Amino acid sequence: MSKIVKYITILIIVAVAGFIFYNKVYVVKTTYKTLSPKVGDLDIKVFGIGNVDARDIYSINAQTGGKIVSIFSDEGLWVKQGDLLVVIDPVEMPEAIQEMQIGVKKAKSELNALTKESESLKAQKELAKITFKRYENLLKQSFVSQSEYDKVKMDLDTVDAQLEATMARIESSKIEVNRTKKNADSLKTKLSRFKIYAPVDGYVISKDAQVAQSVSSSASILKIVDPKTVWIRAYIDERISGDVKVGQKAEITLRSKDNKLFVGHVKRIVAQSDAITQEREINIAFDNLPIPFYINEQARVSVNVKTITNTLKVPLNTLKVRNEKEGVWVLKDNKAYFKALDIQAKSDTEAAIVGGLEKNDNVLIPNSSKKPLSEGMRIHQ
Repeated sequence: MSKIVKYITILIIVAVAGFIFYNKVYVVKTTYKTLSPKVGDLDIKVFGIGNVDARDIYSINAQTGGKIVSIFSDEGLWVKQGDLLVVIDPVEMPEAIQEMQIGVKKAKSELNALTKESESLKAQKELAKITFKRYENLLKQSFVSQSEYDKVKMDLDTVDAQLEATMARIESSKIEVNRTKKNADSLKTKLSRFKIYAPVDGYVISKDAQVAQSVSSSASILKIVDPKTVWIRAYIDERISGDVKVGQKAEITLRSKDNKLFVGHVKRIVAQSDAITQEREINIAFDNLPIPFYINEQARVSVNVKTITNTLKVPLNTLKVRNEKEGVWVLKDNKAYFKALDIQAKSDTEAAIVGGLEKNDNVLIPNSSKKPLSEGMRIHQ
């Protein structure tokens, strides 16, 4: 009797364990959610990773060496075109310009004096010519002697020689005026290089020198970005770059604001690909530039290259590969069957289906925590 009770107890325990296993383990492992394919539009996007950059970044360089006297801007500040940014000590340049300007005034004064002298000599020459003509007639009539005539002629020749010499000195003086003026202008131009002005309305992204620092010619002091040229310098795989065109709409996600999408468009496609990475550079401009922006900040872009309209589509997470064919698992008569699909295109979340699937099919959603799907496998719902 005790053995019968023992066997019955064992059977009851096995039955209970089997029931618990079936309901708590097997059924759970073979219970899958399903969905129906949807009909609608599918945006095909190309994704890339890059950095915030700009087409026009101006390096504000020292045009001549010297000690920096003043810097009127700093990183993170906005400047207007024509704003004075940097002053470099001109040392003795102003005094040299002043001396050169004095030289110009002196040369002009000498030119003015010679001009007046030439006018006086011209008057004397006219008078000497009149006198000479009169004595020439008088000599013919024997009213004056030859010596008197020769003296008048010599006076005319003397005035003529003096006038010729004065005119030569005037030409020389003009040359001197031009020379000293050009030298003065040259010094003024050199002096102007000790002051540096903003070339555009822009945003200062870098300050590379400090006040009282001595810099060499062409040394960088500030860097300014033209905000109208800020874009994302992104890189995409050559294999998916063929559909990207200038003007296409794009979405930008900045690393510092990963919960916000910025709208942009393809501004430029670089003509050469990288031979090593086999990537192509594209430049995505902001429709509305975020302020402030940070050059070199990492960014992610997605370009809407085309839209497929009125297509049958399923989520990407339902796609699986079986026997080297991509498709989905469908539920029919409470059993799983694999359907290979003719996939037209994929977005970041969905796939457009051309063939192999019907609108009324029940697509199984794979779940890695459950029993792997297999052909003919019984499915609980």
